[in-house]
Order: sequence, then C-alpha cells, then structure tokens
Amino acid sequence: MQKGIDVSENNGRVNWQIVKNKDIEFAIIRLGYGSGHLDGEFYRNVNGALAAGLKIGIYYYSYALNIYGARKEAEFVLQTLKDSGLKPERLECGIWYDMEDADGFKERHGMPSNSEITAMCSRFISDLNAAGYSCGIYASLDWLENKIETHRLAKYVPYWCAQWGSSCDWPRAKMWQYTDGYYVDGKEFDGNLYFD
Repeated sequence: MQKGIDVSENNGRVNWQIVKNKDIEFAIIRLGYGSGHLDGEFYRNVNGALAAGLKIGIYYYSYALNIYGARKEAEFVLQTLKDSGLKPERLECGIWYDMEDADGFKERHGMPSNSEITAMCSRFISDLNAAGYSCGIYASLDWLENKIETHRLAKYVPYWCAQWGSSCDWPRAKMWQYTDGYYVDGKEFDGNLYFD
C-alpha cells in the first residue's frame, strides 16, 4: 500500500520536496476540467512531482452531460498529454475520470440518467485505453453504488473511491481517498492510499 495526495490549482503552489520528505509516494494531479479547461498548475505540479521522485497519475473533472461531452473531454486530455510528452509509462498511477457533481453543475443543467453517466464513463475510458493509457473512475462511494452502473463497465476498469473515514467499503477499489484533511507544510490536501 502506498501513500499519496491529489492536487489541483486549488491547493496553490506545492513544495514537492517537502511532500516527498513526508513519505508521500505518489500524487494524482488534475489535468483540467470541463470543456477544455487546463488546470493552472498542471505543468508546474507534474514537473515538480516528477523532479522530487514521486510517481504520478492524473485526473480530469468531468462536466459532460452526454457521450459527446465525454468524447470531447477525452480528446482534450489526449491532446494535452501529447503536448506535454506524458506517455503512458510516465503515468505510473494512471488516469482517472472524475465523475461526480461536487458543485451541482449536473444537477443544475439536467442530471444525466444512470445509464447515460455509465456510457460517458465507458466512452472516456475506451478512448484513453485505445491510446495506450490505463484509465479508471474516481467517484464517491454513493456514486459508485447508486449512479454509475459499474456492472456494465469492463471488469478491468480500476476504481478510485472517495469515502472519508476509517475504511473503504468499495470492494473493487484500486485507490482510496480517505480524507480531505491531510496536511503537508501547512497546506490541506486529500489523502489517498493506493492498493498494490
């Protein structure tokens, strides 16, 4: 089991050497969100984490409302990875499609059906897999149990379960986000465990 954090521009500038010195082994870095929005700290975080010797993965926060939107998000991710030279072997912790509605966007714009949400996940993952990348789904335990029809997705799809507390109740979790209150150098991060 490995210990890690996930980061975005919302965490500000990260001192990656201090993170490494705290025995953090990996970082999942937000590439962007929605329709072609690059995270303002993406390149700095990738370069900093790699320079400090951490393993990295990336995540993309979805605002898609249909399969077309998910396809456009996948295209943007793939183009950004190509531009940045991040080949599959450099992303040891994979790519994660962040499928949730933390800010209520989907609710305000017409929540897709469970079937549509599942189809969006399938499309994004398939497009990334076709380009040679390992890709899975990030979601809360509630979404994994009640929104995403995981039985309709391929058996090899990895899951990153957000369930803050002392245990992870999603039996197929590859990674577990167990807290949003993990502190490094006075900064607050989400704490994660990666199951080998």
